[in-house]
Amino acid sequence: MSAASLKPFGRVLTAMVTPFTADGALDVPGAQQLATHLVDNGGCDGLVLSGTTGESPTTTDAEKLLLLHAVLEAVGDRATILAGVGTNDTAHTVRLAREAAQAGAHGLLVVTPYYSRPPQEGLIRHFQTVAEATDLPVMLYDIPARTGVALEGDTLVRLAEHPRIVAVKDAKGDLGAVSWTLGRCDLAYYCGEDVLNLPMISIGAVGVVSVVGHVVGTRLREMLDAYEKGDTAHAAAVHSGLLPVYTGTFRTQGVILTKATLTLLGLPGGPVRSPLVDATDEQILVLEEDLRAGGVSW
Repeated sequence: MSAASLKPFGRVLTAMVTPFTADGALDVPGAQQLATHLVDNGGCDGLVLSGTTGESPTTTDAEKLLLLHAVLEAVGDRATILAGVGTNDTAHTVRLAREAAQAGAHGLLVVTPYYSRPPQEGLIRHFQTVAEATDLPVMLYDIPARTGVALEGDTLVRLAEHPRIVAVKDAKGDLGAVSWTLGRCDLAYYCGEDVLNLPMISIGAVGVVSVVGHVVGTRLREMLDAYEKGDTAHAAAVHSGLLPVYTGTFRTQGVILTKATLTLLGLPGGPVRSPLVDATDEQILVLEEDLRAGGVSW
């Protein structure tokens, strides 16, 4: 069977925030509480740590490892835990990958190296080197709006030849490019742009790595279940009902309003780290309206 047909990391994964205390320190008990909520009550069968929403550029290597250990201890026996290890330095990424593997991570999220804007051949060598560093399966993370360079279709096809590169989190927003790649390799696609969750599933994606999964993971699962059963009308209705939540979460940088939402719901999140800034009172009022319009109550 292909990697895509196996859904290698599950279907509904949340790109989890990294909770901080009021003074900005890593909130380990809060991370465990949030992870437990998302897995046991939030409809998630997987969590992605230290990604974009996890504020990975502002957490130290030691904090990433401590967070990973804590979440594995809390839910690692009943959810797939992916460790975000991508940096813009291949050697550094390899070190993080090996540390994550030693800690017991179930897989790796590896973002396209940012700022340097390497050519496609450089990207291929980077990802292959990281994939060779451990025995863990790898999910590539294609998000050119943040990294400055996209993974081209031919590059993805070549990377799919590596036995441990099994999936891609796509935040490129190009459904045509996704269709092209899916027709030529067996990478399992996960939607990384919430508003496109259902469209991506409709062209062959196997699941989502979601930010709004912090709040509406059970409804994302309902949408995916309906689509897989052939009830596309119900899937579309769930999708439409979630649009205000998508809009509200991304009126500014996603983690800012996600942490504001978690505070409204009484869940751990805490402040963001500079250079991000916490949501203003005005932003929170609009967020509350968006969430209520999307059926979220507290």
